[in-house]
Amino acid sequence: MQDVRGPVSDRLLAAIGARPVHALVNNAGIGAPARPLDSVDPTTILDAVDVNVVGPLRMAQALLPMLLAAPTPLIINVSSRLGSLTAQAAGDFADRRTSYAYRVSKSAQNMLTIALAQELAGRVRCWAVHPGSLTTAMGGAGAATAPWEAASRLGRLLDSTDTASPRYLSLDGPDLRW
Repeated sequence: MQDVRGPVSDRLLAAIGARPVHALVNNAGIGAPARPLDSVDPTTILDAVDVNVVGPLRMAQALLPMLLAAPTPLIINVSSRLGSLTAQAAGDFADRRTSYAYRVSKSAQNMLTIALAQELAGRVRCWAVHPGSLTTAMGGAGAATAPWEAASRLGRLLDSTDTASPRYLSLDGPDLRW
């Protein structure tokens, strides 16, 4: 297991060696408790950005040579529909108690996905993927998708020949609005 808050480990890089990497799935993620503005601790936002944005950046940087060695490589950043600026601005989630740290970091992760897709255009596909409302400790009230089901859907997605990049999609519905 790789702690994405620091440099990519030599052990992980040695295990991969010079073999092509066909897919990088950045699934590490943290949030923080939902709090009103007057009690938000700014360090929770910095911590979430370190894990949810800088972690995937570190992984992409370290594995880029191996990704470029694969015929149709794919980077998937496991995001959230709560990272959609369009949906947030429209008030789609105004009734949800979600932390500043989570919303801000997932929006930034989506921007990372776009920036990677633009720089790596034609060489590496880059997708932000909302796994669904998962029945995990981070899942909200009414979550209905078991983690194993989301993992199975994600596994099928890895076989996709879709060349769109960037792409923002949901495992349990249509593509999302950035």
